[in-house]
Amino acid sequence: MKVYKPEWQCTFSVNEGVEESASWKARIAWRMRKFADKLDGGGRTIQIDCNVTPQVSRQDIDTCLGKGFEVTQNLLTQLAHQAACEDVMRDAKAELFEEDNRS
Repeated sequence: MKVYKPEWQCTFSVNEGVEESASWKARIAWRMRKFADKLDGGGRTIQIDCNVTPQVSRQDIDTCLGKGFEVTQNLLTQLAHQAACEDVMRDAKAELFEEDNRS
């Protein structure tokens, strides 16, 4: 009896800047991205490298990335909510947040 063994591989990396070993073309591209971020104001450029074997469709990869960014937004929204609550508590009950200076 033949035993079948599925094999797959997925590498995923996110970069926010040029690597030291990058080619001159990559360095120019990242300089242009930084310039575009400055023009747009407040933006953030990232490069996503995703290699999947066996190959999956670009649409499936885009769907997964979109869902990942939705999760990221939810997490950041939760962090912002927590920070806002802490700010209110620090203002309303500052004594709870004072460092204990007694030795």
